[in-house]
Amino acid sequence: MFQWEKKGLIFNPETCEQRPAWRWNYAQGENTLLYDQFIRVYFCCREKPDEKGRTISRVAYVDLSRENPCEILKIGEKPVLEPGGLGEFDEFGTYPFSVVRHNNQIYGYFGGITRGESVPFYASIGCAVSTDDGESFQKIGPGPVLTASLHEPYMICSPKVRIWDGKWYLFYSAGYRWTKESVRPEICYKLRMAVSDDGIHWEKCGRNIIKDRLGELESQACADVTYQNGVYHMFFCYRNHTDFRNNPENSYRIGYARSLDLTHWERDDDRAGIERSQEPGSQDNEMVAYPHVFVCDGKTYMLYLGNEVGKCGFLLAELKGELA
Repeated sequence: MFQWEKKGLIFNPETCEQRPAWRWNYAQGENTLLYDQFIRVYFCCREKPDEKGRTISRVAYVDLSRENPCEILKIGEKPVLEPGGLGEFDEFGTYPFSVVRHNNQIYGYFGGITRGESVPFYASIGCAVSTDDGESFQKIGPGPVLTASLHEPYMICSPKVRIWDGKWYLFYSAGYRWTKESVRPEICYKLRMAVSDDGIHWEKCGRNIIKDRLGELESQACADVTYQNGVYHMFFCYRNHTDFRNNPENSYRIGYARSLDLTHWERDDDRAGIERSQEPGSQDNEMVAYPHVFVCDGKTYMLYLGNEVGKCGFLLAELKGELA
């Protein structure tokens, strides 16, 4: 089992002085980009809900100190990517966001959200590029780069992009089934992968990449993969299909899988090493979700979400030892 030392809550948008209406709460889908002097953490926030309780998500960032990642150096003053226009796939928000450097540019991949009628939402994956070193991003076009298809007819979301040996890999969640066991329809989604030579045109592998642990309707998201010691290490989150919002036993937890070839994955959640806190009142005593693992100055860290899927921000943990 891996050993993680929890550092606690790093950024809480609700405690910011004079917080803008567009960054009212939540800091979700966190992903880092390393700079010489700081660690930039991109995340998705939500605007202040309207009179009907509806909201829109946007991408923002905070910069953390490389010497002490618990220290916030800067909070971005405006969104780095705005929602799409009328009728576009991301009209009602972007969530989550994943970045990668390539050819002196920064590519950002995001889940674009639009509202539904029979179901609450639809999602597809879009791509945007930054030419000002990550301060802002512009979509490469009005449509998505990955969306529903013949055998993936529901939402496509939760992108994580990596480049190894010149090949692009996109880990994402594909909707498996909508059910209506209560007033609100619920979606079940599974982890999948696509590959590309240019980051724009993707070939879906067309299969679930890890086995279920909680049964056929287990949902899986945020497959963050890092390569260390000759092994591809995947950290992800999973939950039960129903009663997961208010019941910690059914809510998100963090799982783990490993692979030698990015094709065959061996799931072993007991090795993940990070669990819900047992301390009453802590920010992660109900759930742990959406892990993002990164290496900075020889240390391995994990950013993750706590209760209410990051409503009060994201947390940090540091690995003791190595991923092997």
